[in-house]
Amino acid sequence: MSIGRTGNILLADIGGTNARFALSNGEQIGTIDYVKVADHPTVREAIADVLRRADSEKPVRAVLAVAGPVTNNRCVMTNSPWVIDGNELQPALGFESVHVLNDFEVVAWSLPALQPADLIPLGGQDGISGEPLLVVGPGTGFGVSCLVERHGSRLAVVTEAGHATLPAENEREERVIAAMRRRFGHVSIERGALSGSGLQSLYEAMAEVDEAQVPQRDAAGITKAALDGTCELSRATLEMFCAILGSVAGNLAVTFGARGGVYIAGGIVPRFPDFLSASAFRARFEAKGRFQDYLRNIPTRLVMKPDASFVGLKTFADHNLD
Repeated sequence: MSIGRTGNILLADIGGTNARFALSNGEQIGTIDYVKVADHPTVREAIADVLRRADSEKPVRAVLAVAGPVTNNRCVMTNSPWVIDGNELQPALGFESVHVLNDFEVVAWSLPALQPADLIPLGGQDGISGEPLLVVGPGTGFGVSCLVERHGSRLAVVTEAGHATLPAENEREERVIAAMRRRFGHVSIERGALSGSGLQSLYEAMAEVDEAQVPQRDAAGITKAALDGTCELSRATLEMFCAILGSVAGNLAVTFGARGGVYIAGGIVPRFPDFLSASAFRARFEAKGRFQDYLRNIPTRLVMKPDASFVGLKTFADHNLD
């Protein structure tokens, strides 16, 4: 059913520091309104303020993406005092319905609607229509979600794959992961490599293994030094990051049967698309022994669209609100 017959819908992407809101009329997404979380004690007050300032018809429904786990349409934010409870917001703000979704679930919903201009191809074929679409994203954490379509219905599977054990594919990676294991105990994909803090952990472990004296750097500093060629260890760290990303993405592709395509999102990788393309990412993605041909046919793409979450929010609304 077209949303256009049911009135405006409020779309929101809510993080720990900033929240973004926009209205959709079913055809187009309006101007995005940026709000600082600290300026409002509750999400209810923030939404009420956004709606007061909006020069349009009041929305009748809301779809909210939140950076945190969602249980029973409710999320307690870890980096802000906001509690986003759809079942409370619905009557309080006079909405017919309020859906609260994990932010990476929303990215998965965006995948079918992304255009070629929103993506950078990273190898593979065209993908098989109707087969699962997988998105993985190194950022503050490591998000993984899979959009599955069956009999005309779609479901976004949300996972905690970032907390699975980080795999090693060669002796050097084994030594680096062993160094992190002495420090952390369990070394997860997120903590050991594929996140901002993971990239820093990788850099420090590689320095220990190589007995290299290097300055302390955060993820942004490591990336900058790698790209401008001022630090050999930073470059080696980013190369290992890309290789591990390929291995993990390939593992998840065969796990989910993601023959529709694998998408790389998150805040880190879009900063160095050329470096990723020239890295071992795709070779490691396909390096699955007897299943190499299976992986070779799966396309991998880098998501470059900064507001993909709003595309996902609208796509979810198109398929789930009636």
